[in-house]
Amino acid sequence: MSTLVIVESPTKARTIRNYLPKDYRVEASMGHVRDLPQSASEIPAAVKGEKWAQLGVNIEADFEPVYVVPKDKKKVVTQLKDALKGVDELILATDEDREGESISWHLYQLLKPKVPTKRMVFHEITQEAIKKALKNCRIIDEKLVRAQETRRILDRLVGYTLSPLLWKKIAWGLSAGRVQSVAVRLLVTKERQRRAFREATYWDLKASLLQEKTPFRAELVMLGGTKVATGSDFDPTTGQITTGQNNVVLLNEEQAAELQERLKDKTWSVKDIEERSVTRKPAPPFTTSTLQQESNRKLRLSARDTMRVAQNLYEQGYITYMRTDSVHLSDQAIAAARSCVEKKYGKRYLSPQPRQYTTKSKGAQEAHEAIRPAGSTFRTPQETGLGGREFAVYDLIWKRTVASQMADSRQTQITVQLQVEDAGFRSSGKRIDFPGYLRAYVEGSDDPEAALEDQEVILPGLKIGDHPTCTELEPVDHETQPPARYTEASLVKTLESEGIGRPSTYASIIGTIIDKGYAHLVSNALTPTFTAFAVTDLLEKYFPDIVDPSFTSKMEQTLDEIATGEAKWLPYLKEFYLGEQGLETLVRERESQIDATTARTVELENLDAKVRIGKYGPYIEVENGEAVVTASIPKDLTPADLDPKQVEVLLRQKTTGPDQVGRHPETGEPIYVKIGTYGPYVQLGDKTGENPKAKQASLPKGITAENLTLEMAVGLLALPRTLGVHPATNGRIQASLGRFGPYIVHDQGKEGKDYRSLKAVDSVLTISLERALELLAEPKKGRASSTSKSKAPLRELGTHPEDDVPINIYDGPYGPYIKHGKTNVSLPEGQTVETVTLSAALELLQAKTSTKSTTRKTTKSTTSKTKSTTKSSSSRAKKKEAST
Repeated sequence: MSTLVIVESPTKARTIRNYLPKDYRVEASMGHVRDLPQSASEIPAAVKGEKWAQLGVNIEADFEPVYVVPKDKKKVVTQLKDALKGVDELILATDEDREGESISWHLYQLLKPKVPTKRMVFHEITQEAIKKALKNCRIIDEKLVRAQETRRILDRLVGYTLSPLLWKKIAWGLSAGRVQSVAVRLLVTKERQRRAFREATYWDLKASLLQEKTPFRAELVMLGGTKVATGSDFDPTTGQITTGQNNVVLLNEEQAAELQERLKDKTWSVKDIEERSVTRKPAPPFTTSTLQQESNRKLRLSARDTMRVAQNLYEQGYITYMRTDSVHLSDQAIAAARSCVEKKYGKRYLSPQPRQYTTKSKGAQEAHEAIRPAGSTFRTPQETGLGGREFAVYDLIWKRTVASQMADSRQTQITVQLQVEDAGFRSSGKRIDFPGYLRAYVEGSDDPEAALEDQEVILPGLKIGDHPTCTELEPVDHETQPPARYTEASLVKTLESEGIGRPSTYASIIGTIIDKGYAHLVSNALTPTFTAFAVTDLLEKYFPDIVDPSFTSKMEQTLDEIATGEAKWLPYLKEFYLGEQGLETLVRERESQIDATTARTVELENLDAKVRIGKYGPYIEVENGEAVVTASIPKDLTPADLDPKQVEVLLRQKTTGPDQVGRHPETGEPIYVKIGTYGPYVQLGDKTGENPKAKQASLPKGITAENLTLEMAVGLLALPRTLGVHPATNGRIQASLGRFGPYIVHDQGKEGKDYRSLKAVDSVLTISLERALELLAEPKKGRASSTSKSKAPLRELGTHPEDDVPINIYDGPYGPYIKHGKTNVSLPEGQTVETVTLSAALELLQAKTSTKSTTRKTTKSTTSKTKSTTKSSSSRAKKKEAST
């Protein structure tokens, strides 16, 4: 008996073949084989004349969809039909979610098999799972298919009805979507809040203290019995103080300086010490949404890239199905995770009882288990042989799953109240009594061991009545910060919490938002464009339900009810599209009410100029007497940052020409400072037919059009600067500006080029050869934690054969660990400080290095100890990248 098995992808086909009998043939459908028409050329000739043809849905005949086989899938369908000839059985083994069910249904409709047909589902590709699935085949679930079809039709109706309206009224190529438009509105709402925000400043004092030769820090919290204002006393949306002046002391610079002088050389006393035990539990294993969020935070991977990598891991048999709302773990998975914990960390790190998590997401249904390593035993990341992004994502999933079955973390938070005169200071510390699951997984860090060191804040052994010595007391100013823009992670979290869309679609939705020009991804933040403002303004005014999160959430609930049979799909579609307040009705009635010029105009408060969306992008427009002056808006200028001063500069450049800094001392050519698409830059001479590519250079961080001098401009245009040659290699050393700021480069010939970014104190225009040699002599290493720097090693094992850097054993908050440079690795179970050999340490470091190297190619971690609404003056300057 021969059987044909059809899956979606060649990778999945190759993997599943290993677990099926020899008389089973496995073929791939290459995803969907049928869909609604994507273009006019795909619309069947028989319906092209119908007024609903462009929708691909016959709204006059019970919303019957018009399915077509795309050109690139016709060959695949032919091959599948040929493969079906002569077999005794057909098994449709597409993914187990609604979309997979729909693909199986379409295959069945197209192939029209005359042999028995079964539906096989599994959530992981292992021998055990495939054998079990073969024994438990079922028929196609018509309810799931209908639910998916309704969702597809609904999305088509929204997109294909509203998008043409946007083309007519705003700009060609724009798109609207059921979930996409709500997501764009969220970005725009946040940007409006940033625009309304007004910066405020407040001051406090920071003290450096010493007790029995141990340093610690404290900050001012009370003055004269009244609380000193902190970031929490300011409205995060406006930046202004919300607490009454009688309830807090709001210090200015002068008052802070006076208080500093008054407290100088005064006696400090410890008034109170409070220790509070805290227990932290591990997070549940990953769902689609939380994997996307954590991958974005830790690995800086987009939701789209995360899903691509996870799909590959699933199809190769490394993880379970990656589209799931469930945090549930099977008994098999719990046993495998607990076995990993016991072997790697020891019994004391196991949770006393197996942990089972409950799915809180309403309507969770996509699969029956969380994302976890596949199989009844979990391969460690090092055992997989994976590399790059696949290794990094698998490592993340493995750690999260294993950590979910580990013991709680026990910590002690210590608060010390100090008094000097009428000023109260507070010092906070944290002691990790037992790391528990943090030994395997620390959110936001790819190195749990190093992160644990950084988490501890050790205070000296203080007692009430002690008089520590103040070694430094400095005033520090803070500025309230506007609400943070959404990152992909925070947007996914918000969409899920609001019940908008399905987590499995978030990656494609965010990708569309960026591709269509509704947002730019800047430093991992989604920054909405002026086009996003115009589209959101139009939809809010004329189609408020479409961008209303609660309306969209209710729509999602109805679609879930259709999947379970609780709701009827046809009455719902008819009411949504053809009803008295249906979408088609509203578009027909309101299209004539929408003025195209008004729709292309973005109204911004406190701005005399009009912002319009043009064919080549956004521009400002100002009436100057009878004349109208326009100027393009640079791409890096966001709606929140466009103010009257920026408008003035853009208009002046357009009307009177660019500002001239001076003339080049050697050529006599004028040097202009201009504002381009990517920010301010200098240009040597005018662009003419003979000189079409006038030399240009961006302004680096710290240099603005206002403080730019002729000498600076000449220096920038002369970049790269040759500083000299390296005494050891005779290789040329140059200073220049790049995409990520100023740098020096040492040309080592066949050995390649060695780069170093300049420090804040260095200037690309003045850095000397001697200083460059100093920077090049510094190793390319991240900073070791201050904790480990101050410790003496428990044992020195020797030096690493590759770089001669010492390998030592240190005592950490969770036990001894091996350290080489910035790489830390725990001692394995059964090993002691005395028994570990250099060769054993090298093997452990090699395994750990492979993890860190693959992860850090895709991530750059930043930490901040201040609240999200505040920022110290040391980080006021905003990074700008300027190039043309």
